[in-house]
Amino acid sequence: MDAALYHPEYGYYRRHREVFGKGGDFFTASQLQPVFGILIALRIRSLRGAMEDPEDFTVVELGAGRGDMAEALSEFRYVPVDVDRGALPGAFRGVVFSNEFFDALPVDAVVMRRGVPRQMLVRWNGDRFVWIEGDDAGDAVRNYLYEFFPPLEEDQIVEVSFDTLAWIERIASSLQSGFVFTVDYGYTRSELRRFPRGTLMSYRAHRADSDVLLDPGERDITAHVCFAALEKHGAQHDLTVIRRETLARTLLDAGESDQFEAVLTGGQERAQQLKTLLFGMGETFTSLLQRKGR
Repeated sequence: MDAALYHPEYGYYRRHREVFGKGGDFFTASQLQPVFGILIALRIRSLRGAMEDPEDFTVVELGAGRGDMAEALSEFRYVPVDVDRGALPGAFRGVVFSNEFFDALPVDAVVMRRGVPRQMLVRWNGDRFVWIEGDDAGDAVRNYLYEFFPPLEEDQIVEVSFDTLAWIERIASSLQSGFVFTVDYGYTRSELRRFPRGTLMSYRAHRADSDVLLDPGERDITAHVCFAALEKHGAQHDLTVIRRETLARTLLDAGESDQFEAVLTGGQERAQQLKTLLFGMGETFTSLLQRKGR
């Protein structure tokens, strides 16, 4: 997954072609501009107010990509960061914002066999990549499963994201005080049973496919976010959960401050964007807010 997405020459996100929007492979909320950006900026403005408007308030965007959110966040001191580009400030106060960042981090796939978590590996069989079952996945994986998942059923497949834990640690180390504002799709501990075969999916030309080994570098690969990992590992690094809710709820609250005037002055197109955000993506995406310090 790491190579297929982030290889400097052949990785899906590094091949210098349009992957978003109608002519690409998928849409994200950040393409529904300017409505999404306006509402997110309003929410971040309220978070700045909760911090009593510090002069050095900074917004770090993880997974900034092609910069869809840059204009919307231009009123703040803004730092764009990608998986392998840019860096978190050494120490700052403000907000770490991400939209569909954690779902694109590389994962390990694990299958439960006779009570033993086994690594799922990838092999070349002569004309394509295929899955094979490896040995005991080891103590690190076993500890991850114990910490964040309910007991797994026989033959259940899950994804383990050590990269998620590493990013939480980096964020907590750099953020001196403020908020971590995450928008993504995923599951809670109790919702894991909905995904007995795991959550890995690939996307090409707006079509989803569970075969993530096909055409590496030519399609997006994602895995649902384990919100228990974000929340529990965050708590271990002084990030306290404030709210976890649907994205729609977050956007509705953000728009209440001006009764959506800033959004709807753009006419019918903006109204349609708002409808898509609230009743489409808004109900399937989760918004997680964590706080460090006061």
